[in-house]
Amino acid sequence: MNNQHRTHPRPRVVVIGSGFGGLFATKALRRADVEVTLIDATGHHLFQPLLYQVATGILSEGEIAAPTREILRRQQNARVVLGEVTGIDLTARTVTSNVLGRTTVHGYDELIVAAGAGQSYFGNDRFAEFAPGLKSIDDALELRGRIFGAFELAELAETQGEIDRLLTFVVVGAGPTGVEMAGQVAELARRTLREDFRHIDPTSARVVLLDASPGVLPAFGEKLGGLARRRLSGMGVEVHVGATVTDVDTDGIEMKDGDGHGHRLDAATTIWAAGVQASPLARILADQSGAEIDQARRIVVQPDLTLPGHPEVHVVGDMAALDGLPGVAQVAIQGGRYAADAIERRRAGKRPRGPFRYLDKGSMATVSRFSAVVQIGSVEFGGFLAWVMWLAVHLFYMVGFRSRITTVLHWMVSFLGRGRAQRVATQQQVYGRLAMERLFEEFEAAGIGPGSPRVSSGPAPAVTGRGAASSGGG
Repeated sequence: MNNQHRTHPRPRVVVIGSGFGGLFATKALRRADVEVTLIDATGHHLFQPLLYQVATGILSEGEIAAPTREILRRQQNARVVLGEVTGIDLTARTVTSNVLGRTTVHGYDELIVAAGAGQSYFGNDRFAEFAPGLKSIDDALELRGRIFGAFELAELAETQGEIDRLLTFVVVGAGPTGVEMAGQVAELARRTLREDFRHIDPTSARVVLLDASPGVLPAFGEKLGGLARRRLSGMGVEVHVGATVTDVDTDGIEMKDGDGHGHRLDAATTIWAAGVQASPLARILADQSGAEIDQARRIVVQPDLTLPGHPEVHVVGDMAALDGLPGVAQVAIQGGRYAADAIERRRAGKRPRGPFRYLDKGSMATVSRFSAVVQIGSVEFGGFLAWVMWLAVHLFYMVGFRSRITTVLHWMVSFLGRGRAQRVATQQQVYGRLAMERLFEEFEAAGIGPGSPRVSSGPAPAVTGRGAASSGGG
């Protein structure tokens, strides 16, 4: 075990997570007289709002995932460490991380926890095997393989029933991610692939969007939700609201309508975009600090984003519960910058700036090519202008000039033409996750794993379960 809890001439700030909260907090400390250690399990900053475009072949993973080391290479007071955080000791002020069986303990004077959130299956984690979520690069690549693979298998199918099952795509969850996925799968089938097959008609693909709530994009209100629903319906997407998924298997889903009647929907591809839950680190912090945990497993923080009795611990982004703040990138960005400012003020002996105040810059979601919805305060509108604004905002927040350039080029190919620049998919992308999970279970049963006496210095298998969040978000 490598212990880094030792005396330093400058205050040590440990940041957990390289998502929006962790990265922007680290960058905000670039001129501070502190030593920053950023710990993350992935090694990249993921622009999560565009994951659905990776899953549907518009963008490559490299365009939305910039290496964290490259982003911070000129920030001399910041160090990037690869590892999954497995423990936090508030009394000893240490953070424990693990990678490939190597455990490291990091001492801190100030701690920023921005570990984000993962997919939630509302207690039905068995659904994850058949209905991947969309929270990581691995998720997006697996879904790309499933979506494009469904068309390839349908071309080989010998019965109409099998073709119908393979060309049925179910998206569970009518929030922004679900709406964007449903819209892009519909456009993929009706525009991009319409002339690529000889045995099947891709335009006959059935795209179904389900949600237990009474409307589409419920956070956007009835006006914009209705606009999005009409646009989706015009594209051929079947929208079912008030519908609860009761079971998922390899051949489809079981659902229950608002009237209580059950239905079976045969589908080869189910995409889960219905809910999120905070990183397990929230529970670790709550158990030690006495803070509460809400229904989404987020930790309830003080008005200044710290924990009760621990002003040196700052929780930002999707992990933090405060005044009903939404789990969006802007909350994480502003929270990260606020925490960095609070650290500088405290270390300089200055008075706190006051409680954290979120400045709502608006919400937006794209529905399809040339169509989006935007909500800025009391102003609501949709259509082409909203879509152009959506493009501009997302380009602005992308990290890396090169990523912006290639993204624009691929958007031109996809939106002005019919092409998709990233249609390559492999069987490993589709089945790799399940193979790794089953291999890990076999290793555990055999007593092989990190820390086991049967393992010397070899790499340990990774856990890729979707029911839990990683430490890469926020």
